[in-house]
Amino acid sequence: MRKRGLWIALFFALAALAALAAGGLLLWRTLRSLPRDRKVVEWIRHPAMHPEWSLTAGSRCADAPFQLPTDGFIGYVWDDSFRPGHRHTGLDIFGGEQPGVTPIYAAYDGYLTRLPDWKSSLIIRIPADPLQPDRQIWTYYTHMADPGGDSLIDAAFPPGSREVFVAAGTLLGRQGNFSGTPGSPVGVHLHFSIVQDDGQGGFRNESRIANTLDPSPYFGMPLNANRTLLPVPGCPTDQP
Repeated sequence: MRKRGLWIALFFALAALAALAAGGLLLWRTLRSLPRDRKVVEWIRHPAMHPEWSLTAGSRCADAPFQLPTDGFIGYVWDDSFRPGHRHTGLDIFGGEQPGVTPIYAAYDGYLTRLPDWKSSLIIRIPADPLQPDRQIWTYYTHMADPGGDSLIDAAFPPGSREVFVAAGTLLGRQGNFSGTPGSPVGVHLHFSIVQDDGQGGFRNESRIANTLDPSPYFGMPLNANRTLLPVPGCPTDQP
């Protein structure tokens, strides 16, 4: 009985240590994003004061396969954390303008789908990943609606659109601030992510980071929160 009690005590001690470690990791992820939090707030309030933070739609870093899909400041990167337990699945690019002004373009050639109930989102199938041609990937664009949920997606892509070919640089819509809940807007921006294929020709759930890919090599710049502390992302040659 005494030996059994020791094993039970050891088990609970290890469980407590694991919980502390997990809590510490969650806290570290949240604190790590604080410099970008401050920059995002500053940009939203005074975008004209920091034109050097903004990147240009259609620009590309060296020989990176993807072009930037919209104008603006990349405020949040892949695996940032806005709160304990949250892991950001892509990029948030803030245009610094009102909803319906800043254009959004396709980052790469592919086949566009807009599900019938999507007010602010599009997804584009890329049959051959430019970095790993034997696999299919998807690029996801969202927040293209105003606070009330009125869509800012280009009229060429009505709800129910499927497998419409779009070349890189095709106008998709404009930045909005629809959060998914009418009347509760977020900052005006584009959320862009690279989603893995489900193995059956469809796309995985974009809201889980395990289903998304680090966008850094696709854009040729450091966009992974685990590998960069830069609060203002840009092409490596542009960094001080």
